[in-house]
Amino acid sequence: MSLVIGLTGGIASGKSTVSNMLKEMNLTVIDADVEARLAVEKGEPAYQKIVAEFGDDVLQSNGEIDRVKLGSIIFHNVEKRQLLNSIVHPEVRKRMNNQVEAARGRGEQVIVLDIPLLFESKLTHMVEKTVLVYVDRDIQLKRLMERNNLSMQDAEARIKSQMPLSEKVALADAVINNNGSIAETKEQVIEVLKSWGITTRD
Repeated sequence: MSLVIGLTGGIASGKSTVSNMLKEMNLTVIDADVEARLAVEKGEPAYQKIVAEFGDDVLQSNGEIDRVKLGSIIFHNVEKRQLLNSIVHPEVRKRMNNQVEAARGRGEQVIVLDIPLLFESKLTHMVEKTVLVYVDRDIQLKRLMERNNLSMQDAEARIKSQMPLSEKVALADAVINNNGSIAETKEQVIEVLKSWGITTRD
């Protein structure tokens, strides 16, 4: 029987770093962000709905969805964000479930679902264990400003669009503290997996 683990965090918390560590350990990681991008490609059902709701203004000249334009609309408008989520999330869930079934069919013991909004979107029913990648708020803000070249105001808006990491701590089965070095983070990842009976290959 496969153990399905939900990996989550906040924007610029280092979740991708942990996700890459798990891949290096030869674990299957199904990434919600990747599936979300594929779900809104031209010709997909979610693509049609987004254009119908948000108009041609959110398209690039080649007809693909302009993620930056769409992002700037939804980060400052809760209703628009909820509307977009109601279009994209069901498609993403469907795609992820298909991949979980395929991994189970291959006899994989551990399947990791990398879902940024695991708690916000109430998707914990898709997994058996949850892991939160945590950083302090000031480190999160600094990393986000540097990584995305954002002003403090824009970075704050993006962080505020998600549930605070401090609230997610109480909801997670395990917490990886990513305030320190990459080596310290990896040590914690191995410990968490070991506590769930998972031995890893580096």
